[in-house]
Amino acid sequence: MANGPGSLLRHAAATLMCLSGVAQIAALWLRELTGTALVDGLLGTVYLITGIGLFGLSRFSLFVAIVIPAVASGVLLYTAPLPGQVYLLRIAVDAAIVLLSTIVLWQVRHHPSV
Repeated sequence: MANGPGSLLRHAAATLMCLSGVAQIAALWLRELTGTALVDGLLGTVYLITGIGLFGLSRFSLFVAIVIPAVASGVLLYTAPLPGQVYLLRIAVDAAIVLLSTIVLWQVRHHPSV
C-alpha cells in the first residue's frame, strides 16, 4: 500500500473506480442484453481491473485511470441524446476519478520518492 503524498486520494480514486466497475457489471442483470449492455459490462471489467491496479504504486495505472474514464464519459455524452440521472451520476463519478488520478499523478511526478 502507498504511504505518501496522495495515497488517500489514490485509494479514493481506486475505490470509486472499483465501485463504478462493479456497478456497470451488475447492471447487466437489470438491462436487456444488447450490444450496448455488453460493451458497458466489458468497460466495467476494465474499470475493475484498473481500480485494483490503482491500489498499487504504478504510474501506468494512474495514466489509465485518467484516459479510460475521460474517453468513456466523452463517448457517453456524445452518444446519449439526453442523458438521464444514472448517466449523469456515471459521468460525475468518472470526472471525480479523473480529477483524483490527475492530482495524484501530479504529486507523484513532483515527489519522485513516492
